[in-house]
Amino acid sequence: MLSSCILFFFFFFLTLSPLIIATFNLTLPYQHPFPEVVVQEVKRRVNESVARRQILDTTVTNFQCFTGNPIDDCWKCDPNWANNRQHLADCAIGFGHGAVGGKGGRYYLVTDPSDLDTVNPTPGTLRHAVIQDEPLWITFAGDMIITLKHELMINNYKTIDGRGANVHVTGGGCITLQYVTNVIIHNIHIYNCVPSGNSNIRQSTTEVGWRGMSDGDGISIYSSRNIWIDHCALSRCTDGLIDAIMGSTAITISNSYFTHHDKVMLLGHDDRYLPDFGMQVTIAFNHFGQGLVQRMPRCRRGYIHVVNNDFTEWQMYAIGGSANPTINSQGNRFTAPEDPNAKEVTKRVDTNEQDWSQWNWRTEGDEMVNGAYFVPSGDGLSNQYALASSMEPKSAFLIDQLTMNAGILGVPRDTSVAMSYGGRTRTTVGTNRGGGARSNDGDDDFLEKVFGSVASAGSSSSSPSTTIILLSLLILYVTTNNGGLLTLPLILLL
Repeated sequence: MLSSCILFFFFFFLTLSPLIIATFNLTLPYQHPFPEVVVQEVKRRVNESVARRQILDTTVTNFQCFTGNPIDDCWKCDPNWANNRQHLADCAIGFGHGAVGGKGGRYYLVTDPSDLDTVNPTPGTLRHAVIQDEPLWITFAGDMIITLKHELMINNYKTIDGRGANVHVTGGGCITLQYVTNVIIHNIHIYNCVPSGNSNIRQSTTEVGWRGMSDGDGISIYSSRNIWIDHCALSRCTDGLIDAIMGSTAITISNSYFTHHDKVMLLGHDDRYLPDFGMQVTIAFNHFGQGLVQRMPRCRRGYIHVVNNDFTEWQMYAIGGSANPTINSQGNRFTAPEDPNAKEVTKRVDTNEQDWSQWNWRTEGDEMVNGAYFVPSGDGLSNQYALASSMEPKSAFLIDQLTMNAGILGVPRDTSVAMSYGGRTRTTVGTNRGGGARSNDGDDDFLEKVFGSVASAGSSSSSPSTTIILLSLLILYVTTNNGGLLTLPLILLL
């Protein structure tokens, strides 16, 4: 019976594949064909973690481990997490949940904070680590400030894991993900990033490329996928704190702390760039704090899920967009500024109301404070959202609990003005922990020093129903392949 159903759906979708492409806007090969399924899974994970927390509150005295934040609860409650760092890769949620980073690869210990040569980087530096061609889980010997000479070009399958150290990245560039996949950036400060370039920069062990002037973004994501940015603190860069453009998709930005900046986050390259219809980004459990002006985010096309964030300051608007993006805002807290002309959370950029009235911008369970208001539009209550609405999102009154650890773990949040705009001054990092940052004395036995073996961590995640998975795979296969389709039913029947 199951075999017959699969065959029927296969030939049905094969016949209607042009319609399916139009319906689901499958402009990128790695976008999810049913984004509402991902939304539902995020809400399920949050509800599950919050319920566990509430049960423990009534049964265990002074139990402080579980916070209700599903990402943190996944790894922080393991007292042995420092010896099982790669379990972090199993903890992502949302569209970037598939980012494995350097999971299964060797550990690389950064011991040298310098950045002297962008073509032949010194072994032991962060630049040397991120250009390697193998999966790596990158950690740090101690607290350090890494002042980049130019853009830090990250290769595929890398995790930058700053847990246990106070790691600052600043200077020229800063971090660029271009044409790469599976990168995790966790628990680092990124600030005072300035334009730099017109220089040769190594991008892998075999490739050196000429780079023009960068924009001075904190993190620039360009035509990349399966990216997860978690527990970072970003402020005072020349252009954006995080930009994702040119067909980037499958991204989650979570548990991070944004302060002191104008144009915070840009998602989408240009109103005319059609592949960005396939951009899918989850923005969850972040704190948008002091000194922010706009773009939290500013979206072009794509599907953006903004869930359980705390927006405590903006001067122009919080969420904006153009070119018909889908924005699904759930369980956030928006605190409006005192300016009576800036109470609106949303902004349709350079677009007439007769055009944006059909855009799908939805608010559900959001808390509006100090006169804040969200202007919804489109088919927010249509069948498009029936699946997501079947599970009510947790109320925004839980925001304090869900975002209490946003930013760098174990250090004070940046509310100072010590990190001035433009990248010329910086805060002072405390004394080294865990052995201290140090320069490499030589690389005769370098691999023995910085690489260690690691057992592949087990994978665990909750999944949608088997039927949904089969149909999703089937539609993705039909709509992204032009040949070899007749072999698919045989594969599914095995």
